[in-house]
Amino acid sequence: MIRHIVMFKIKDEYKDEIPQLVKNFYGMKGKIEGMLDLESGADLLHSDRSYDLALITVFDSMESFQAYQTHPVHMPVKKRMHEVRSASVACDYEF
Repeated sequence: MIRHIVMFKIKDEYKDEIPQLVKNFYGMKGKIEGMLDLESGADLLHSDRSYDLALITVFDSMESFQAYQTHPVHMPVKKRMHEVRSASVACDYEF
């Protein structure tokens, strides 16, 4: 299985949109073959090292994870995140 973790810093002008961004992520749950789980949430602490938003997904295989990258359900969510983020970091690992 593959765990995909992404954290996003959101541009100041889009911070009010964070609850909707979380909803957008959850809108993918159960709609992408091979995605076993999805979890997302907004940062609570707002410390200097905090990111604003996190997404954690689990895939049954590397093939499913790669197919997710261009899946039609994922593409509009990905596009919006590219518009509203100022930075992101990711970690992907097998377990």
